[in-house]
Amino acid sequence: MIILGIDPGTATTGIGITEFKKSSKKQLTCLYYGVISTPTKMPMPERLNLLYDDLLVLIKKYRPEAVAIESLFFFKNAKTVMAVSQARGVALLACAQKKIPIFEFTPLQAKIAVTGYGRAEKQQMQKMIQKILELEKIPKPDDAADALALTICCSRICNFKSSIKG
Repeated sequence: MIILGIDPGTATTGIGITEFKKSSKKQLTCLYYGVISTPTKMPMPERLNLLYDDLLVLIKKYRPEAVAIESLFFFKNAKTVMAVSQARGVALLACAQKKIPIFEFTPLQAKIAVTGYGRAEKQQMQKMIQKILELEKIPKPDDAADALALTICCSRICNFKSSIKG
């Protein structure tokens, strides 16, 4: 199962793509991680269109069977939550149009899945992601690492659900 992780944002959207193989010794392999960036001076509709187009390219290339996206949580800044909501909506639309099952996780759920501790710091998360995915270096930037954490969370939830069915 190939899982696309998305940490939405308008300036930077984190992307992580992993492959989960239940029968393999190394169950989770990183295929790609990075960010989709949009120019801050570009009008918002154009930025959202750029995000949409870039997501479609990644979907076409990797053919994910599941999407793990960060769900919105409380923001202190209303302007920030609006921009993130717009980017999240575009990501959900791109995935829904391709009929890819979407799983939503909070940052707390991702932290628990990766470290076993819901209040883990960024550096602790990145080190555990590096270890779990056997990466040569800590994944950067933070948005990409967060997207990878979402794929780890999704793989563990999907694995749990499939073990119940089987």
